[in-house]
Amino acid sequence: MERLSWDDYFLKEIVPAVAKRATCNRGRSGAIIVKDKRILTTGYVGSPSGLPHCDDVGHLIHEVIDENGVKSKHCVRTLHAEENAILQAAKFGISIEGATMYCSMVPCFRCAMKIIQVGIKRVVALYDYQKSERTKEEFNEVSIELIIYNNQIKQYDNE
Repeated sequence: MERLSWDDYFLKEIVPAVAKRATCNRGRSGAIIVKDKRILTTGYVGSPSGLPHCDDVGHLIHEVIDENGVKSKHCVRTLHAEENAILQAAKFGISIEGATMYCSMVPCFRCAMKIIQVGIKRVVALYDYQKSERTKEEFNEVSIELIIYNNQIKQYDNE
């Protein structure tokens, strides 16, 4: 059996395991933050601690209209996996500057802004995301390396 590369190990083995903890069936994704080949934090899609989960009480859906007039529905009950991984680092005082984030899909624009702000320098995603263009532009502008393993675009159910 061939030994996995570090990227394959973190992205294909660990991230899917973390994602299994997600508590919103619209976005079962995970993220981990790694530095020097060591996992610093993990995060998955879920409600803040102590608040009800979508899987238990249903979604809290908001309809959004983008700049092109396209309507989409988003569950706002939960935090994204990337946010939870970053917040876990803040909660426990772990520096993630210069780290790599591995995630189920390319982060949304709002998560991308947080990734930039905390100094993560590399993002490795298993899949692309349906609205990733702004993320890609911002990462490129600040020289965050973005690697996408599978260019298949992951889309959320718009129910």
